Amino acid sequence: MSLTWSDVVAAVADAGLADGDCLLFGSVPMAAHGLVAEVGDIDVVARGEAWERTVATAAAESALLGDRVVRLPGGIEVFNGWHGSPAGPLFDRASVVDGLVVASLGDVLAFKLALGRPKDAAHIALLQAALADGAES
Repeated sequence: MSLTWSDVVAAVADAGLADGDCLLFGSVPMAAHGLVAEVGDIDVVARGEAWERTVATAAAESALLGDRVVRLPGGIEVFNGWHGSPAGPLFDRASVVDGLVVASLGDVLAFKLALGRPKDAAHIALLQAALADGAES
């Protein structure tokens, strides 16, 4: 699946996840900031009422490092934390792009570096260059 930023905006709105208690993570912030043209899925960290609404629509499963995840149609995965990190500090460092809350590029870089996946090497280089050029961190 390939999703442009416009596709992400529409999908998040359609899923009822376009509010201040939903944070877009994974590679989506890179699309929001124009660093990549497309992403393969949509990762969302939800808190408060947004998380409660999500688990009311579908069952939550165990995810890595103690998080819970709800898998929604359209390649959307909604988490209650991010790889063992609580949601609060991630929201504190986030920015808003086109009305949606997106994780900071610095947090995206830290996540991709921590996982050390070969598939993230190109994204890591893009993030490092963008942050060196003074992009939102």
